[in-house]
Amino acid sequence: MSWSPGADRIRELIDAGELERVQASTDIAHRLLNDADQHIASARAIAVSGDLSGAYQLAYDAMRKAAASLLAIQGLRATSRGGHVAVQDAVNAQFGDTVRAFRAFGRLRRNRNRFEYPGDTASVPQQDDVDDALAVAADIASKARTILDNGVLDGW
Repeated sequence: MSWSPGADRIRELIDAGELERVQASTDIAHRLLNDADQHIASARAIAVSGDLSGAYQLAYDAMRKAAASLLAIQGLRATSRGGHVAVQDAVNAQFGDTVRAFRAFGRLRRNRNRFEYPGDTASVPQQDDVDDALAVAADIASKARTILDNGVLDGW
């Protein structure tokens, strides 16, 4: 498998033990996308109730799972060593030039870490943060579904 574009970066991530090769799975890819869709719906619902931290976390997880679906279809998975950063690096290398939303992954990941591991009382998500995360997550989930459903990855 050549993982083009982004082939060099994917090989680097595999060689560094941050990504691993697994059995490519359409079923897992679609399950991850379905999880992402459900997380987005849940995040919207709990944001209305005022649980902005929970809503942000779910929106972030939706984005991450939608991105991971594109790896699953290629027979790739982040290792515990690579974690969320490896997913971010891989999808940006492969799709960042054509899917602008993937470029927001790092910003949302850093914000998520700041909200999850606060260093001060200002480290809580605001409604604008949640709205942004939901918009990015929905865009990435939509684009990932389009990529998978249209067979854009065939031949990679």
